[in-house]
Amino acid sequence: MSLQFRYETPADIPAIEALMMAAFANLPHSRQTEPFIVRALRAAGELTRSIVAEQHGQLVGHLALSAITITPDCGQAIHGWYGLGPICVLPSQQGQGIGAHLVMQALSELKAMQAAGCVLLGEPAYYARFGFRAHAGLQLTGAPPGYFMALAISAPVPQGIARYSDAFNASA
Repeated sequence: MSLQFRYETPADIPAIEALMMAAFANLPHSRQTEPFIVRALRAAGELTRSIVAEQHGQLVGHLALSAITITPDCGQAIHGWYGLGPICVLPSQQGQGIGAHLVMQALSELKAMQAAGCVLLGEPAYYARFGFRAHAGLQLTGAPPGYFMALAISAPVPQGIARYSDAFNASA
């Protein structure tokens, strides 16, 4: 597999959106708003990292990272945590490890940034292999139990309510 990872360029944006539309088109858990979320994050200046996977000159995967806040019961917001996602792989390339390589690349980026940690909403059986796990004291409002997971990088997993950017409410 000759995968290369890099940050998006403005010229990549149409291909990223097409990739996301294809990747999320038939997924029952998706509202097909992922391209609009990334577009809104980008427009708000809140897209911390937009990483593309390229193979033989074609974009085959994409992953977004954006800052989140965690508010514990005491009310003082905790920063330095990032949300992983949306993440997608071209349907014809799924099952070949591209998504796993994107996740590992993102975690490497977060370590280099000295991030406190990373959260995501996803399939526990898939993301557990990277060290993500659900924490009873860390919640995302409306998330199904066990599907909101965290990975500590340079700080322990806090307790509280996680909040993503308002861009995650974007729609067409």
